[in-house]
Formats: sequence, structure tokens, C-alpha cells
Amino acid sequence: MRKTSFSLIILTAVLLAACTRPAEDTSKAADEGKSAKAAVATINGQKLSAELFDAFAMAIRGGTQEPLEGEQREQALDQLINMTLAAQAAEKDGLAKDPAVQARIELLRTQILAEAASEKYIKANPATDEEIRAEFDAQVATMPKEYKARHILVDNKESADAIIAKLQAGGDFAKLATAESKDSSASNGGDLGWFSPQTMVKPFADAVAALEKGKFTQQPVQSEFGWHVILLEDVRSPEVPEFEQVKPQVEMFTQRKKLQAYLEELRKTASIQK
Repeated sequence: MRKTSFSLIILTAVLLAACTRPAEDTSKAADEGKSAKAAVATINGQKLSAELFDAFAMAIRGGTQEPLEGEQREQALDQLINMTLAAQAAEKDGLAKDPAVQARIELLRTQILAEAASEKYIKANPATDEEIRAEFDAQVATMPKEYKARHILVDNKESADAIIAKLQAGGDFAKLATAESKDSSASNGGDLGWFSPQTMVKPFADAVAALEKGKFTQQPVQSEFGWHVILLEDVRSPEVPEFEQVKPQVEMFTQRKKLQAYLEELRKTASIQK
């Protein structure tokens, strides 16, 4: 019965975009003021800047800014050199003019710029404590109740109707569940314990939510598993975690909502044709 239950870019895109950039672009950047000290290596005349290496190092370390040292740094530099050699070979073979390759390069460029814009917005508009608390309270207010119930699962409506008739005549639900139910909970008298509606298939969840405490369904409930007779034993509000305990997660969620609202505003003022 239980159903099987923003980031705009992966950092790897940074290194891919950098390494697929035409060699003349890097040289031009060097001509526009990068000092010799900024280059970590020079490959066939193409300078690899410290900024490029830092972006590569951050990507292979999963986004952490901790600098690479010693052998790790040398290995990373060798990887970047190999990628640069491969990129130069691709340039020589004319692959940069291939429409599919150009599209991938443009996509990575778009992703990187989008991430930069998002980071700038988040830095300028961080979620305040008041906003985070308000989001927490809103989430708590919409948390669904939890239910404690038993059920009897059979293959057809006729069998379910017969069980309901026995219950109406004073039959014991747990004993009937043990004797009649094909669900694994039969050995526990049909006891499902505490659960939230989201963990159940919709027909079952809707039926439970409509029941009064201590009552059982007067009509069989059909789901993909068969026909159910359900007894609602108890209802409670869910346990709410302490605000400080979940504040980091709520802050991330709040910030993501603010960013989404910002993007929606951009859409409103943009000229978009599909």
C-alpha cells in the first residue's frame, strides 16, 4: 500500500568551457594585461592562467575552494595540460566549427553566465532571519496530519463487502484482518502503525483522511493493490523539529524561492518567442 517513495550548473562545466575555448582567446586575454606570473603553464604558445587552473581545481574537488598542494596539484596540472592538448588538436581539426560542438560550447557559456548571475543575486539579496523563520512557520502550517490505522486487503469487492457486514455486526477488526487480509500486515491484525498520507496510494490516503477516529470504512476502498477495509484508530499532528535544527535547510529553500522569483521577474520583462 505504501507507494515507493538549483543548482544551475555542475562545476565540471567550468573546466569544459575553459578547455574548449579557442586558443586565440587565451592569448588575447594574456595580451590584455595578464602577467607572466599568472600563467601556470604554456602549451604550444597558449598560456594557462592561474584563474583557469583554479577553476579546474575547484571542479575536480567538487566545488571546494581549498587549494591543491604538492602531488595533487601536479596531477591536476597534468590533467589540465592533457585537456588543453586535446582541445588544441580539436581546434586544428576544425571541430570548433562543428555545429554540434558549437552548440555545446554555447550551452556551457550560458550555464556559467547564469550561475554567475544567480550567485550575484544571492549575494546581494540573502535570505533574512525573518524570511527564513516565516518560511519555516509556513511549512509547519502545511504539514499533513499523521494517522494510525488498520486495514484488511482482499481481492474483490464482494469479499470486502462481506467483511464490512461482519464488522457492522460487531466483529473484531484485528481478528478479521488476521483471518482475511492478504496484506503482510495481517499477522499484526492489519496494523499499519503511524503514517502520513503521502506514503500511501491516493485512494487509501483519501479514505483515511475522510474517516472519523474509531470508525471504519462503510464502503470498500479500491486501489491498485485490491480492495481495502480501513479502520482509523488515531490522528496526531506531526512532530515538528526545532527551528535551529533545520534552519540551514530552510535557509537554502528560502533562498532558492527568492532566486526563482527573481527569474520569474526576468521572464516578465523579457521578449520570449517559442
